[in-house]
Amino acid sequence: MAKKNGGEEEEVEIDAYSFDAEGMPVNVRVLRKKDFVPHYEITIPGLGEGTKIVLNTLKGELITEVKLGINEIVDPKLAATVKRKFEDKAMRLLGKHFPTLTEESKKVLTSYLIQNTLGLGELEAPMHDEMLEEVVVNSAQEPVWVFHKVHGWCKTNIRIKKEENIYEYAAMIGRKIGKQINVLMPLMDAHLASGDRVNATLFPVSSFGNTITIRKFSKNPWTIPNLIEVNCVSPDVAALIWLCIQNELSLLISGGTGSGKTSFLNAIACLFPPNQRVISIEDTRELTLPAFLQWVAMSTREPNAEGKGEITMLDLLVNALRQRPDRMVVGEVRRQREAEILFEAMHTGHSVYATIHADNANETVSRVTNPPINIPKPMLESLSGIVVQFRHRKLGIRRTLEFAEVMKTGDANVLYRWDLKADVMKEVNTMSSLSDKLTLYAGMSMKEINQDVKEKAGVLRWMVKQGIRDVNDVGSAVALYYLSPNEILKLVQEDKPMEL
Repeated sequence: MAKKNGGEEEEVEIDAYSFDAEGMPVNVRVLRKKDFVPHYEITIPGLGEGTKIVLNTLKGELITEVKLGINEIVDPKLAATVKRKFEDKAMRLLGKHFPTLTEESKKVLTSYLIQNTLGLGELEAPMHDEMLEEVVVNSAQEPVWVFHKVHGWCKTNIRIKKEENIYEYAAMIGRKIGKQINVLMPLMDAHLASGDRVNATLFPVSSFGNTITIRKFSKNPWTIPNLIEVNCVSPDVAALIWLCIQNELSLLISGGTGSGKTSFLNAIACLFPPNQRVISIEDTRELTLPAFLQWVAMSTREPNAEGKGEITMLDLLVNALRQRPDRMVVGEVRRQREAEILFEAMHTGHSVYATIHADNANETVSRVTNPPINIPKPMLESLSGIVVQFRHRKLGIRRTLEFAEVMKTGDANVLYRWDLKADVMKEVNTMSSLSDKLTLYAGMSMKEINQDVKEKAGVLRWMVKQGIRDVNDVGSAVALYYLSPNEILKLVQEDKPMEL
């Protein structure tokens, strides 16, 4: 829909949808206006400015009447109990002040009250939009920005009116996890109980005002069928990666910032067999694996204000090796000692999957074998493959750029590479080292490898066609394939759905 003013086009609606924010209906319109970026406009039906003013008055009364202990405030395990306390009291207050309200309206207003009392106020609604990757406050002088999965960076109709309010939100996030942000410590990295990552800075370190950057944790993470459907990876390459995982070969996922490394790592983790123990290690937990897996999720911890209590990636890596893991999944490798432990784990028979910053397969080898990581090149032989993720900012797409095997010399041999013009993965080299490993450890001939890849590619295409995309559903299909391959292959052949 386009609005016009004096014969000139003022705005064009390019997208519109609705979502539920914990009981509060939210409408979104994405508009193209006269400036250079889309506008993300959010509205809550039945919640006008006058109603918000009244509810903000009730917020003080609600906080006063609900008595909380310090444990209830800081312990995320008690969040549901705290929320119920506020819900009960909020419903009573609304019944007292608005006796004619319907129960449905009370629930909506209660949700708004709680989000503004316990949460991040005006930022709460966009935090529940699954189409957003980032929610950003740059200062009180400009609107909140969001990064939309389809439309990229957008201005919103949300404003944080005062710099003090931005600081209060940041301080509240910090208090819940034992961190401080103040004049002496004006930078903070933290995470919400939901897993969303938060970075905050204070003026004058950030010249234009206080900032908050929230990287949203995906509630519905990407799976291999998702990635195939959006043409991020081809079924054949995904099937070859699956074959590597089935035979416990270690892989490294590389790429630039925002290229989808962690999303791809999460997607391939759904291909783990159900009868194995998985240990994941991350700075902030982002991975979501099928619920039936034996999975231990571990996260690092920064030191407290006295400089004590730090748990590093290295600490967790060393500890994980004592937990008899069949698979180790590591968020990101940055330092030499971490990489040494990781490759030592591969040499001792553990299957390891990790991410690293590098733009292509050869650069990945260079990054790993030079300072600061500086792993001796011969050690790379224990690594079987490198998957490179790429984000094309101009086109707004993410693709698997390369899949490479690692040769005995430690060099990368690129087997598949993305062709930009045709937007397809093309085979560029013949398999050598990878086929040797599959022959040695799985007893597979080249003909059997090709047949297995073809079979798995067929299963993945069937998943896409049948709409099997949820983490648990994909994991169940993969588990059934491992336990009873003929049963899944029959469904694939007959093009029938799987009973989940």
